[in-house]
Amino acid sequence: MIMIIIIIIIIKDAEKILKYKDLTIETQRMWNVKPKVIPVIIGATGTVSESFRKYVSNIPGKHEVKELQKTAILGTAHILRKVLM
Repeated sequence: MIMIIIIIIIIKDAEKILKYKDLTIETQRMWNVKPKVIPVIIGATGTVSESFRKYVSNIPGKHEVKELQKTAILGTAHILRKVLM
């Protein structure tokens, strides 16, 4: 089960990079900068890909992976509470 979730997240990383390829090209043409797509995908249960830490380290500022995972899990719990009540 965990292996399937990790494979899905890896596929989602690649999908997000391809999804924003057009926007990257347009931004490059308009502003003469080299934009970079950084996929930050956290599963509903806090699962992350193996390359997640590498991606997060490319974002300016200090980001704790555990805090990001906690936020995702609490958001999932909030949604479930609203739906089940």
